Amino acid sequence: MDPLKTQTQQETRLHFLDYWRIIRIRKTVILAVFLLVVITSTLVTFILPERFSSTARIIVNQDSSDIPGMTEMARPRYYDPYFIQTEFEVISSELVLSNVISANNLNTAWADKYNGGQPLKPQETMRLIRGMLGLRPARNTTIIDISVRNQNAKEAADLANWIAEAYREYRLADGRQLALGGINALEKKIAEQNAAVDKATEKLNQLRRDLKISDYEASSSGPSPLIESDLYRSFEKMKMESEVLYERLMTTRKELAKETPESLRFVLPQIAPDPTLTAMIDQQRAAKQGIIAKRSELGESHPEYLKILTFERDLETNINSHVEGSLKAIDTRVSEAKAQLDKIITSLVVAKSNDLRRSEETLPYFDQKRKVEELKQFQQVLERKINIEGISVDLPKTAQVKILERATPGIKPVDPNKPFNIFLGVVIGLVVGVGLAFFIEYLDTSVKTIDDVERALQSPVLGVIPQNVGYLIEEGVESPHAEAYRVLRTNLLFARKDDKLNTAAVVSAGAGEGKSTTVVNLATVFAQSGQRVLVVDSDLRRPTLHKLLHLTNNIGLTNYLLKQNTIDEVVQTTSVPTLHFMASGKLPSSSLGILSSTQMKDLIGELKMRYDFVFFDSPPIMGVSDASILASEVDLTIQVIQYRRYPQPMNIRAKQLIEKVGGNLVGIVLNNINMSQDESYYYYSGYYHDYYAQSEEAMETPAGVKPPDEKSKTEIKQKY
Repeated sequence: MDPLKTQTQQETRLHFLDYWRIIRIRKTVILAVFLLVVITSTLVTFILPERFSSTARIIVNQDSSDIPGMTEMARPRYYDPYFIQTEFEVISSELVLSNVISANNLNTAWADKYNGGQPLKPQETMRLIRGMLGLRPARNTTIIDISVRNQNAKEAADLANWIAEAYREYRLADGRQLALGGINALEKKIAEQNAAVDKATEKLNQLRRDLKISDYEASSSGPSPLIESDLYRSFEKMKMESEVLYERLMTTRKELAKETPESLRFVLPQIAPDPTLTAMIDQQRAAKQGIIAKRSELGESHPEYLKILTFERDLETNINSHVEGSLKAIDTRVSEAKAQLDKIITSLVVAKSNDLRRSEETLPYFDQKRKVEELKQFQQVLERKINIEGISVDLPKTAQVKILERATPGIKPVDPNKPFNIFLGVVIGLVVGVGLAFFIEYLDTSVKTIDDVERALQSPVLGVIPQNVGYLIEEGVESPHAEAYRVLRTNLLFARKDDKLNTAAVVSAGAGEGKSTTVVNLATVFAQSGQRVLVVDSDLRRPTLHKLLHLTNNIGLTNYLLKQNTIDEVVQTTSVPTLHFMASGKLPSSSLGILSSTQMKDLIGELKMRYDFVFFDSPPIMGVSDASILASEVDLTIQVIQYRRYPQPMNIRAKQLIEKVGGNLVGIVLNNINMSQDESYYYYSGYYHDYYAQSEEAMETPAGVKPPDEKSKTEIKQKY
């Protein structure tokens, strides 16, 4: 098995048990707080006066008439995510509640109930209504529930109905008032608009007369359709046509110039059809054929041959003359097209100049005309709006607020909710109790677990001593508490590095941690096992071991250190044969610091040889220097820490003092553990604890042993 994995699981379990341990230990605090909260909440619940609840249900809509149509088309409806919340504020506002108060005279009606007979002020009454009023929307609807809680069931129902009716009347009146106010404003605006239209129209007519605008020009909305503009466009069109004609003639003339005289007679008919030229070319072709035929038939000197030859030559001359004439005609047409184009261009320039001049002259007129048209359009919008609003005011609008259900008096009171309040008190009491327990535990920095000791002090825990242990010297070998000290003895023996280390001082950080009890019981366990043991009461300022052992304190350690008595004279025997005791003796005020003397070191050396184990009781190490001196002189030092008594820093400081003086701290004894509450210690001492729990009632005081009286017990527990 993986050791790391096992360790992690163990830490998780211990963490959970740690919470359970806190709850068990602090159960008194938890129970006290729990009962306090539950009892308080129960008493308050039964003391509070009963209140009844009544609810009126209304449906609200945005501004609309009962007859859908023109008004809704003029004002399109839209979704408002804040509409319902806004209406909540309106319902609880002064505008609505003041009408409820005045209509039902609540200032006087509630005078006896809420103000000792004196009439209430409107603000006071309104504050009372708001305290009773509750508004709640129905999910995914525009329905609002108006709830009122009051000690009087009928009064709650009446008030809910009054508020619903007052809100409906307010919505209707407010909508009509706003509409009438809007209509009045529109009427004033339309009167101003009519005056502006008349004034602008008069100015427009004056400009028309001054600029001599014709009816044709006045019918347009801008200067472009003027006569000059039309003339300019006509010239522009003629110019384009002339340019096309001129370019075409020039192209034709350039192409003809490239042809030979012989080819011109054939090209010209294709460019410009000429029947005369075509006929002469055909006659010439026929004449040439006749010349060839007559030459072969009649000869060259024959008259007919000469006649047809002369005819062919005349045709050649005529064809050439005709071709030259055609070329001259084309040149003439080119010249005429060029002249016509130049004339058109000149006219176009003049027309353009006239058009620009006329446009500039008529521009104020058309600007004013546009202004008049805009004013008339806005005038039409205002007239249409005022007509729609006039119709809307006269239409019924009961659909804006409709009362679906009227409030009725409640049968059973709704406040206080006794089961819920008590349950809430139980939950809160439990939570507060547990929270307070954990908070107190958080503030408590004392030692709680063995892990706390080993983590903070870095020292092993030699023994875990249960709560309310007795004295083993009185209870005997079969004492139910002996097993814990036997475990301590075993751990102490194994903790020694050398068997020659047999002197030990038992110290603690503060008073009352059980160090003296630990010394006596630990020494008793060693003595019961047959070893020679000596207990030395080194607490010279407040000795107490002689009371536990029922021995005298007349002579003891101080008498030996002051050389008044020998060791044999100051050592006393106890009821256990192998257990001896050296009391502290009487300490003169002039002998403070006697433990640091050479005689003390010699005494420890002598006792090491005489006894198997020597245990020294000491005062608190944080209070006086005696404990530090003992820790530095003995072989072993055992630190006793009482469970949940002193803060951890105090115990850490005590350990540091031991180490600072050179003491050999072998381990920690965790004392006064409450086994019944803290289950985490059961694994360390569960066997003898269970044995003790089963046999404690059956145990009797051994014969011949006189138990200490109550006064003696009390005196011992008050010491440290």
